Amino acid sequence: MIDAELLTILCCPETHQSLEWADAPLIAEVNRKIAGGQASNRGGKTVTEPIENGLLRSDRTVLYPVRDGIPVLLVEEGILL
Repeated sequence: MIDAELLTILCCPETHQSLEWADAPLIAEVNRKIAGGQASNRGGKTVTEPIENGLLRSDRTVLYPVRDGIPVLLVEEGILL
């Protein structure tokens, strides 16, 4: 997990909105969509790998995946919700 202090300074690379940890039900829902081939990222690609965790943009429309404990804060990697 990311240190709580670090999380307070991380933001969406596109809109600069704050980010928060996604809860377990949201991660499960996103992983169900990934398994069903129904999840795409901002780059237009279908997401094929399940995520272990994610950072949710404050408007709750984009989830940035966390892979191997590292947040992937690239606009095109954000998963549309």
